[in-house]
Amino acid sequence: MADFLLAHLSDPHLGPLPSPRLGELMGKRALGYFNWKRNRVARHASHVLEAIVADIKAQQPQHVAVTGDLVNIALPQEFALARQWLHSVGPPQDVTLVPGNHDAYVPATRTMFVRAWADYLIADGAATVTFPFVRKRGPIALIGVSTAMPSAPLLATGKLGHQQLGALAKTLAELEHGDRFRVLLIHHPLQSLRPSHYKRLIDADQLRDVLRQHAVDLILHGHDHRHALTFVDGPGDKKIPSLGVPSASAIAHGHSEPASYNLIRIGNSDAKWHCEVTVRGFSPRAQTIGEIGRRRLI
Repeated sequence: MADFLLAHLSDPHLGPLPSPRLGELMGKRALGYFNWKRNRVARHASHVLEAIVADIKAQQPQHVAVTGDLVNIALPQEFALARQWLHSVGPPQDVTLVPGNHDAYVPATRTMFVRAWADYLIADGAATVTFPFVRKRGPIALIGVSTAMPSAPLLATGKLGHQQLGALAKTLAELEHGDRFRVLLIHHPLQSLRPSHYKRLIDADQLRDVLRQHAVDLILHGHDHRHALTFVDGPGDKKIPSLGVPSASAIAHGHSEPASYNLIRIGNSDAKWHCEVTVRGFSPRAQTIGEIGRRRLI
């Protein structure tokens, strides 16, 4: 079996931010807009994101996974711009998306991402978007879940909820009888390298319980804007690698890690899966994308 090449990027936080109407700057959006103008606009750059996407295309992956936070304060205009960007990455059959907390930033537009980006986050053969969803590509099964939910000002928490956790357990149980490499796509990590009560996945413990009963082979996430490799307990003695990545539009700014993406090679030999990740990222000094490192995961 030929190896399958999967690219993973996250948190593009697409700019520039559209000019909001005064009535749209209420509550959390007002704080988010102020934060963008004061901080985020200096940390995210469109030319960096363009370089990341161009480098991904040069590597010719069979599929691209995007783990959320396309927009910033969920203005209606942002969703149309994000759809244009998704089309620049690839057609829906070649790109799979799960939403992040910024994509459901406020109650008024909490479900707008579903309408705007439906064909990038819909299950194979489905008529409507539901979570979890499964998309099968080559030897892999992509399982997408949503942790996107509006939260109070100064919070960036996420949650799957009881119904989605139950559906995920059922979905994973069904996939156990197949022969595909199972990749879970989620925005919030189960475990952050720098834990924060204000940014956590609220029901991470419940998701861990599901994964101890029904395994996946790899977890891909965003949210923390940093390189991360942790391991999550699966059934028996199985350890599930969980990969995080910096924002795909980030420039070097203070302690922020510059943009990068994961290029994951998945194959099967002698009835055993093997998986290796190569990290490619932006060099502020050279203003180019290059290899940062690689590691065998399985």
